[in-house]
Amino acid sequence: MAARKAIFVTGGASGIGRAVAIHFANKGWFVGLADINRKGMEETVAQLPKGQSALYDLDVRDGAQWKAALEGFWKASGGRLDVMFNNAGIGKGGPFEQVTPEDHDLMLDVNLKGVVRGAEAAYPYLAQTPGSCLLNTCSAAGLYGAGSLAVYAATKFGVRGLTEALDIEWAPQGIRVRSLMPSFIDTPILDSISSGSNRPPRERLQEAGFEISPVSLVAEAAWEAVEGKKVHTLVGKTARQLAMLARFAPSLIRNRSKRLQDAAD
Repeated sequence: MAARKAIFVTGGASGIGRAVAIHFANKGWFVGLADINRKGMEETVAQLPKGQSALYDLDVRDGAQWKAALEGFWKASGGRLDVMFNNAGIGKGGPFEQVTPEDHDLMLDVNLKGVVRGAEAAYPYLAQTPGSCLLNTCSAAGLYGAGSLAVYAATKFGVRGLTEALDIEWAPQGIRVRSLMPSFIDTPILDSISSGSNRPPRERLQEAGFEISPVSLVAEAAWEAVEGKKVHTLVGKTARQLAMLARFAPSLIRNRSKRLQDAAD
């Protein structure tokens, strides 16, 4: 019998992390859940098959916590790390000068430095697991620099570049590096990604013509990304449209970004 495959998921207490954990667990994988939200992780575990998960308190900014968590997971999984899912992220939006330096630092530390820390910590285990994959949650914000999302977009451009570079560097070790690039997904982060209006973010986005996709769509895309050959997997109609515009009609993508900003006014 083949050994049970294993995936380690950061941001596993809610949203994309929870959906991906459920999707992979239902396919028989052993799942490591990592987050700073213990209660949320326990709620995720309640939705997984019994005996197919382990929990790790992890602040992705902390290299020592990364080391301890992955050492523990390696033992719990029986010596496998088939997929390292660098998913934890935070979103703060609004006019650049109105977002605090503390929030700028937090996005840089979690969204970009946290992904780097994860890649550093996971590499020795990925290198020992045949056919392994580092999967990073990027964003359609990594396709273009949207107004009111300046630093958030900068972090996602960084994740995109890191993904492409490591996919080249780690190929000789048999490690594939992939990213997910969803547009607007129905998760808690959506409520903090835009500011400047008292109207709900979902309402403003929908009026501006942007699709809000269910989190289950990202989970399915994660499975396809791990199994497929594309470095970047676009998730949702809006993400695919934005990728096309960014490539062939950058002026149109700027106009669409302005519509989103106008909707927040």
